[in-house]
Amino acid sequence: MENQITIKYPGKIPDAMQLSRMQFEQEAKIAMAVKLFEMKRMSSGMAAEIAGMDRVSFLLTLSQYGVSMINYAENELESDMHNA
Repeated sequence: MENQITIKYPGKIPDAMQLSRMQFEQEAKIAMAVKLFEMKRMSSGMAAEIAGMDRVSFLLTLSQYGVSMINYAENELESDMHNA
């Protein structure tokens, strides 16, 4: 089962951003997915699904939003390195 979120926004916003309505809505979906991934609230695969793209494309898109593909805290990285 799929759920849906409806967000109201002024019609002038896409124009102000020089985007079509569809482009703006796609960018909003991607931005939400990126933020949820950055906050460690969901995996890259789940975020990619929300964004409507495959996982690799989603991971490559992260840099456009200033988010790293590797979303580890320093202590998590150190632990992984010691356990490798």
